[in-house]
Amino acid sequence: MTQTALPADGVYYRACNLCEAICGLQLTVREGRVTDVRGDPEDPLSRGHICPKGTALPDLHADPDRLKRPLRRVGDTWEEMTWNEALDYVAARLRAVRDEHGPDAVASFQGNPSVHNSGTLLSAGNFLRALGSRNRFTATSTDQLPHHFAGAEMFGHPLLLPIPDIDHTDFMLIIGANPAVSNGSIMTAPGMKDRLKAIRDRGGRVVLLDPRRTESAAHATEYHAIRPGTDALLLLGLLNVIFVEFLERLGHLEAFTDGLEALRQAAARYTPEAVSAPTGLPADVIRQLARDFAQADRAVAYGRMGLSVQEFGGLSQWLVNALNIVTGHFDTPGGAMFPRPAFDLLMRAKKGETHHGRFASRVRGLPEFDHELPNVTMAEEMLTPGPGQIRALVTAAGNPVLSTPDGANLDRALAGLDFMVSIDPYLNETTRHAHVILPPATGLEVAHYDVIFHHFAVRNTARYSEPLFPIERDQRFDHQIFGGLTERLTGQASSPPDARLDQGLRSGPYQTSLDDLRQYPHGVDYGPLTPCLPGRLLSADGRVNLAPAAMLADLPRLHAVLSAPVPPLVLIGRRDLRSNNSWMHNAPRLMRGPARCTLLLNPADAQGLENGQDVILESRVGSVTVPVEITDHVMPGVACLPHGFGHGRKGVKLAVAQAHAGVSLNDLTDPARVDTLTGNAALNGLPVTVRAAVAMKREALSAD
Repeated sequence: MTQTALPADGVYYRACNLCEAICGLQLTVREGRVTDVRGDPEDPLSRGHICPKGTALPDLHADPDRLKRPLRRVGDTWEEMTWNEALDYVAARLRAVRDEHGPDAVASFQGNPSVHNSGTLLSAGNFLRALGSRNRFTATSTDQLPHHFAGAEMFGHPLLLPIPDIDHTDFMLIIGANPAVSNGSIMTAPGMKDRLKAIRDRGGRVVLLDPRRTESAAHATEYHAIRPGTDALLLLGLLNVIFVEFLERLGHLEAFTDGLEALRQAAARYTPEAVSAPTGLPADVIRQLARDFAQADRAVAYGRMGLSVQEFGGLSQWLVNALNIVTGHFDTPGGAMFPRPAFDLLMRAKKGETHHGRFASRVRGLPEFDHELPNVTMAEEMLTPGPGQIRALVTAAGNPVLSTPDGANLDRALAGLDFMVSIDPYLNETTRHAHVILPPATGLEVAHYDVIFHHFAVRNTARYSEPLFPIERDQRFDHQIFGGLTERLTGQASSPPDARLDQGLRSGPYQTSLDDLRQYPHGVDYGPLTPCLPGRLLSADGRVNLAPAAMLADLPRLHAVLSAPVPPLVLIGRRDLRSNNSWMHNAPRLMRGPARCTLLLNPADAQGLENGQDVILESRVGSVTVPVEITDHVMPGVACLPHGFGHGRKGVKLAVAQAHAGVSLNDLTDPARVDTLTGNAALNGLPVTVRAAVAMKREALSAD
């Protein structure tokens, strides 16, 4: 049902869908506008927590740069279209490219807000099937793909991702993650600072390993610096100690787990002494950490972005799972566990399905995973002539010019497409190349149920959010846009997302419904995570595979790191609590304060430089000029730059973001650096050089 009137004065409740934390919100409305936003203390998951992004939802709703009607690019200007004109035109252009060059000539890219909006998540699939193209790309392959790969190989499905039971653990080992800022990430856990404090308050330990002393370090009991990209070596070193000292204990998993001996053999040569030099961790620290973790009653290991976006992401996420399993900290309270969401995407999954390796990219032959190709191949697939060349692109809620490797090259590739359409509410660094922009309603205007992130949550809950504000007559919801295009391409109408959502809730583990959830504006609590194995496994034989053949075959590539030279300086990324990748920089309240797009550099790597000085940061594919921030919060040999900035390109309509343009990390990242096991982009550990920008100018003057 479409809401037509402004909300009456009063207090309203809904979930924030800007990030994975899905915090409950309490919004006060006066005279048709939101006057106050705070955390909902009765939300069973977030318990009153709110971050700065949630308070900015009214800013996004009122953003003067947000698009509401279709735009068609005419030369260097934009003209409005009616919705029927726009949908007819887009469908005709896509059909023309497909008919002339084949279905693979039309590609799609979905940014991560696609899974934060239930309308898009539940309606885009029919549209993509109507296109019939193998050239599907998403943000997954610059993010969490290694998690999914490990889930498919070990447990039988990409969505079987073990989640730390943080509220019941006494020892949390965090590697390459910053949950104090992310509030989890592949661990939906709003209020992470309080949850970490609770571990400490009950006498537990929080051990953090990261190249940077992140915000999470202030909430840990112990911090160790580790060199970027060496996490898999560390994890093998921990397993080596556990096996050598006979500390393994699988518990109830022993009855349905295979591969223990193969894993033992794989770890045999990775002694703490062997991995100490490349990781930068003393051997005695590694050995004691392994003993303490294995002997803890309730412990869990967790690794996130630092482990995923590197050259050994697949091995790293496999070994995190393996460490939890062999120490008995898996499918048990306080360890790594599987949630049971009310809307369960696994209810219809079949055992033994194949999830990767069915085809490869045309130019480089990189592997498909879950019907997606690695987005590091996008630009080359557009620029390389031949059958199957990408000639048209559909983007949905994504900004790959800023979010994928070598964005400058993709920028050039997009300019040469025959046709491009963007389903997006903003004219940003990517959508400026579109021939047509179809802007959906968003934020406080849309109904929402978090379909994906309840699968990754630290507690089983459910919450349905009604729209707060009506849309205007000439606005459309995302599902109406996808449905309109699908009907024009296939002649078949699509069912609304709420119908599918209601059906899924009724057939889910709690047999609830949308009407039921509407009765509980704060959400429904289904309780803590509980053991569910082997019943939830989707492997063909219903068993855990502790040593998948694909992972074992990739170990020689890792072993070469032991003798490889260490680059003098490598680059890693970072996120900020007030940012959400590239698209939250247009909210004024989130951009207050000191500039955040700075290069963090250890004093040992900053000889001759001054704090705040502009420096030239250069990689194989590009260079940027950025102010340096000299700090011992990054270890020597490591530089750190935030991602999501770079708003200075022409043709962008984001006034606040352009006033805080910064530079793009992905003008430096290299599409040739990839985790060959999974196809995920290796953004971290990028070799770079740094020099003073002023010195460069002086050299140029002297040459004249």
